[in-house]
Amino acid sequence: MNQPQSEHGEQHDVHMAHPIPHEHVQPAADTPRSHAAPVTPGQAAGHDTHAAHAKSHTNHTGHEQIFRTRFWVCLVLSIPVLLFSPVLQRWLGFRAPTFTGSEWIPFLFSLAIFGYGGVPFLQMAVPELRNRRPGMMTLISLAISIAFIYSLLAQLVRLGEGFFWELVTLIDVMLLGHWLEMRSIRQASGALDELAKLMPDTAERLLPDGRTEIVPVAALQTGDLVLVRPGASIPADGEIVEGESGVNEAMITGESRPVNKEPGAKVIAGTLNGDGSLRVRVTAIGDQTALAGIMRLVEQAQQSKSHTQVLADRAAGWLFYIAISVAALAAAGWSVAIGFNVETLKRVVTVLVIACPHALGLAVPLVVAITTALGAKNGILVRDRLALEAAREIGVVVFDKTGTLTEGKFGVAGVAVAEGWDKGDALALAAAIEGDSEHLIAQAIRRAAHDRGLTLPAVSEFIALKGRGVQASLDGKQIYVGGPRLLEMLGVRPSADLDGFARVAGEKAQSVVYLVADKQVVAAFAVADVVRPESKEAVRRLHAMGIEVAMLTGDSREVAQAVAADLGIDHIFAEVLPEHKVQKVAELQAQGKRVAVVGDGVNDAPALTKADVGIAIGGGTDVAIESAGLVLVKSNPLDVVKVIALSRASYRKMVQNLWWAAGYNVIALPLAAGALAPWGILLSPAIGALFMSLSTVIVAINAQLLRGERLSAALSAG
Repeated sequence: MNQPQSEHGEQHDVHMAHPIPHEHVQPAADTPRSHAAPVTPGQAAGHDTHAAHAKSHTNHTGHEQIFRTRFWVCLVLSIPVLLFSPVLQRWLGFRAPTFTGSEWIPFLFSLAIFGYGGVPFLQMAVPELRNRRPGMMTLISLAISIAFIYSLLAQLVRLGEGFFWELVTLIDVMLLGHWLEMRSIRQASGALDELAKLMPDTAERLLPDGRTEIVPVAALQTGDLVLVRPGASIPADGEIVEGESGVNEAMITGESRPVNKEPGAKVIAGTLNGDGSLRVRVTAIGDQTALAGIMRLVEQAQQSKSHTQVLADRAAGWLFYIAISVAALAAAGWSVAIGFNVETLKRVVTVLVIACPHALGLAVPLVVAITTALGAKNGILVRDRLALEAAREIGVVVFDKTGTLTEGKFGVAGVAVAEGWDKGDALALAAAIEGDSEHLIAQAIRRAAHDRGLTLPAVSEFIALKGRGVQASLDGKQIYVGGPRLLEMLGVRPSADLDGFARVAGEKAQSVVYLVADKQVVAAFAVADVVRPESKEAVRRLHAMGIEVAMLTGDSREVAQAVAADLGIDHIFAEVLPEHKVQKVAELQAQGKRVAVVGDGVNDAPALTKADVGIAIGGGTDVAIESAGLVLVKSNPLDVVKVIALSRASYRKMVQNLWWAAGYNVIALPLAAGALAPWGILLSPAIGALFMSLSTVIVAINAQLLRGERLSAALSAG
C-alpha cells in the first residue's frame, strides 16, 4: 500500500485503514488554470455531439421565447376583438363606438391572431396526425380551424355571429399554456459543458532538450511527456514518469481523499494535481480519456430519457375522438330532424369549438408553474417536470456518499483525552500546532476548534517532521501532533483507553492522530468525512414511506460500510467507478424499480441522468446540477422527502384539474349537440363559451390551492 506524503513530500503516517495524503495544495502562481472548453482531438469530437446537444437546447429555449412573444402580441391584439364583440357588449352592458368599417374589426384582428398565434398549433398537429396519435395540438387545431372557418363564412355570407372572441381567447389561453409548459419542462443541457470545463486549454509539453513549451491540449499526442505543476489540472490520461504528489480525483472517482501518486501510477485527465511537480507520459487523449468516456455516458443517458406523454395530452386525444363522434351524431341527428342547413352547421361547429381544451390546456402547466415556485420556497429547484412527476413512484433512493450523505470535507469525529486533560484544551492545542499546515487533517482540527469557539494558545518554532507529523514549542515544552509513526519516533505509547479509541476509529475507517506533550500521549483525534446531521433522519423518513435506500460511492468498502452502518442504509455499492455507477442504476431499473439518484459530483453525472429521477445536491458541482432534473438548493438530503411529498401533491392536483377540465365537456358536449332540444334546452355558442371560461377559472383556482400544501408536514409526520 502506498503511504501518504507529508506536506514536505515525505510520508506522514496516520492510524487508519486507508491513509490520507498529508500535503499542501498550493497552485503555482505562474500556472494558469482555464475553465474553457477542451480542445483535444477526441474532446473536440465529443464536443461535436455536445454542440448538437447544445444546439437542441438553444432551439428549445428559442421556442419558449417565441411562444412568450406570440402570447403577449396576441393578447394585445385581442383587446379590440373583445371590445367590439356584440355578445360581450350585451353581457357587460356597454356599447363600443361605431364608425365606418367597425364591424370588420373583430374579423381583421382575429385573422391576424389566427395567422400569428394559431398557425403554429396547426404545424405542431401535423406530427400527431402523421403518427395517427391525435393529442392536444390536434384538438386545439381542430377547434380554432373550425371556429375560424365558420367565423369567416359568418362575416362574408352572413351566417350569423361568428366565434371571433371565442377564437382569440382560445388562442391566447393555448399560447399561455404552451409557454408555461415549455418553460417548466425546459432542462438545460449544460452537463457536457461543465465536464469540458475540467480540462485545461493548454499543456506544458517537455522537449528533448529539457525545455518546455505551452501547447494547446489538442496538440498532445500519445507518448508526449508533459509537466504538471502544483495545483494544475492534468491535461490527459497518462502515467507518472517522475515526481510524487497527491492528486484530487474526487470529481472523477468520488474518492474523498487525495490519492498519493508516484512514478508508475496512472493519472486521469481533468483531475487536480496537489503540491508536487509531476512529469506525465500521455497514454490516452481525446475520446480515449476517462473524462471523455463520462461525457459519452452523460450524452447517452440524456438521449435515453423517455418522453412519456403527459396525462393532459392523452386526455386531449380521447377528447378529440369524442368531439368528432358527438359532432357526427349531431350532424346526423339534426339533418334527419330539420335537414342540413345553417342551424345544423351551427350545432356541429358549436360542438367542435366547445370541445377545445381551454381548461385542459392549462390544467397541467398551471400546476407545474405553481409546483416550481412551491418547490423553490422549500429548497427544491425543479429543472425537469417529468422528473418531479416520476418522483411519486420512486422505490429506491440511491445516495452518493461523499458530499451528499457526508459534507465532503473532513472533520473531527471524536476526541479522547488522557486523565487530567480537557478535550477542549487538547483540541485547541492541536489546532495551534497545526496552524501552519494545509493538510486535510490539519484543516479538520482547526475547523473543529473554530466551530467550538476555542482560544488557541500561542506556539512557536513550528517544525514539520517528514513522514511523521508536526512539532511546535509551548512555554519551552515540545508538543507534537502526528500518527503512529510519530509515536514510534518518540518511543511513546498511548494509554489503554486511547489505544481502544484508536482501534474503534480504525474499524470505522477513520484517521487517528495523536497529541503528545511532555513525552506522553495526552489526546487522540478521530478524523473522517463528516456525515451530514440530516442524513440519518432522511434515511429514516424514506424507510417510513416504504422506500429503500442505497449508497453508491467510489470510496473504499470499509469507509462505505462505516457510513452505512451509522445511517441504517439498506444497500451498499462501494469502490464503484463512474461507468459502473450507471450499471448499478440500470440493474435496479431492470428489477422493475423506479430509481432516484442523489449526488453532487462529476462522477455522479451519468448516474443522475440515467436514473428515473436525478436529484443534485445544490452545493455540489455544476455538472451534477446540470445533469439532474431536481436540485436540492440547501444541500439537505432530508429535502428528498419533500421532493416526494411535492411530487405526490402536484400529481394529485393535476389529476383533479384534468377531471375538472374534462368534466364540463361531459355536460356541455351533449347540450351543444342538442341532446335536450326536444325539451327546449339548447346550448348556444355564447353560453358554451361561458362554460369554457368557468371551467378554466375552476382549474386555475384549484391549481392555486396547491400553494397551501405544507411539505414540512412530510417531515413532521411519522
